[in-house]
Amino acid sequence: MHELSIMQSALDQVLEKARQAGASRVHAIRLRIGALSGVVPDALQFAFEALAAGTPAQGAQLLIEDVPARFWCAACSHEFEATRMFAECPDCHRPSAELRAGREMELTSLEVD
Repeated sequence: MHELSIMQSALDQVLEKARQAGASRVHAIRLRIGALSGVVPDALQFAFEALAAGTPAQGAQLLIEDVPARFWCAACSHEFEATRMFAECPDCHRPSAELRAGREMELTSLEVD
């Protein structure tokens, strides 16, 4: 389960940013996770709950924004969503290799005090 190491890295970032801000408690963490990132949000939530125990992030809310995969079709200049890596343009039916969004794993914001 690679979500454990991903969440450990994110939590390390969160705790460092909280420390830099002089905060003693983390209330909420917001992440953006792309549909094609290979990360399972439920596994990430489970890992967070396990890793946050005993830290200033214990009991914090983990809010995950799902980012759909968006591709660009150069043939017809159309951006479209798809659920898999090998996507076909719904307009011209040509394959697209240009992924514009959907592989994100980003820490977007924190709520601390």
